Amino acid sequence: MIEVPKFVSALREGGVGFFCGVPDSLLKSFCAYVTDTCGDRHTIAANEGGAVALAAGHYLATGEPALVYMQNSGQGNAVNPLVSLADSDVYSIPAVLLIGWRGMPGVHDEPQHAKQGKITLSLMETLGIPTEVLPDTTAKACALAKRMAKRSVRESRPVALVAKKGAFGEYALKTRLPDIAKTARESAIEAVLSALPENAVVVSTTGMISREVYETRERLAGRSGAEIHSHDFLTVGSMGHALMIALGIAKARPDRPVYCLDGDGASIMQMGNMAIVGQSGCANLMHIVFNNAAHDSVGGQPTVGGAINLKAIAKACGYATKAGEKAAPVFVEIKVAKGSRKDLGRPKEAPQVNKRLFMKELMGR
Repeated sequence: MIEVPKFVSALREGGVGFFCGVPDSLLKSFCAYVTDTCGDRHTIAANEGGAVALAAGHYLATGEPALVYMQNSGQGNAVNPLVSLADSDVYSIPAVLLIGWRGMPGVHDEPQHAKQGKITLSLMETLGIPTEVLPDTTAKACALAKRMAKRSVRESRPVALVAKKGAFGEYALKTRLPDIAKTARESAIEAVLSALPENAVVVSTTGMISREVYETRERLAGRSGAEIHSHDFLTVGSMGHALMIALGIAKARPDRPVYCLDGDGASIMQMGNMAIVGQSGCANLMHIVFNNAAHDSVGGQPTVGGAINLKAIAKACGYATKAGEKAAPVFVEIKVAKGSRKDLGRPKEAPQVNKRLFMKELMGR
């Protein structure tokens, strides 16, 4: 496995002067180390496209390439600035991408990573970005990182390093922020689900929240079974987009109350969606954000959720902030503690099963 401190040192020797990105579970040790050691030369971005732009800004001001880390699911968010900003045909801006390879062919992973895993390398090839998979040893990985960073500067273009599962050795995050609340998120989710009207439907965001919704439904019902989850669309992947899925349902079915159970990291990632929802007039939609100021599913890296006023942002976008206040979507923020049960399970049914049951519930067939 790759020793993270030596790997970061090699990148610095290659000229990398800044680190930014969106945390990923495969890169957890790397993300933790740069969070602990890089100070103001490290920024956790809202999304991967923003991280690429941040890297471009650093280069324009210093002449140094930056490293942009991401899960491979974030390649989609990064494509636009990679192609229309950093590419050699446009501004020709060097940067090193570090991509966690979820869904790598032959390695078991969650269903949302299957397609992305298959196209991770070919997508980089299509974009014309030189890409190498990190070797398993520290010495080889460091030599490659240094060489690729220098190539990025020499050719004035982005390059990419892809990390397989288990590539990095363990490094535990030492920078610990206090919990912004004491309530466990799963307890808060149970309270919300217990209070919903019978005809309500739920769209839950990717990660721990959907897993907790799934297990809470079975706990409340006292039994398991796919039909118990027919009122819930358990979004896998598509981080930040659960709210717009919920809006699409709310607009099509104004007779059904629709609840979006979101996280702070996900809502911040695509915060522009809140402006669209706030102006939609869909009074049958409630947007509930469980805010623990952390990217909980990928190592507990901090978000800015604890430093900003989400309720004020929602109100400025046009939401009501309490039920019945006006004919508009309602925004609710529930502050919760970081972390989840160690034995928290995952949905047993495939996403297509969840989709069919959910559509049957909504369409009555």
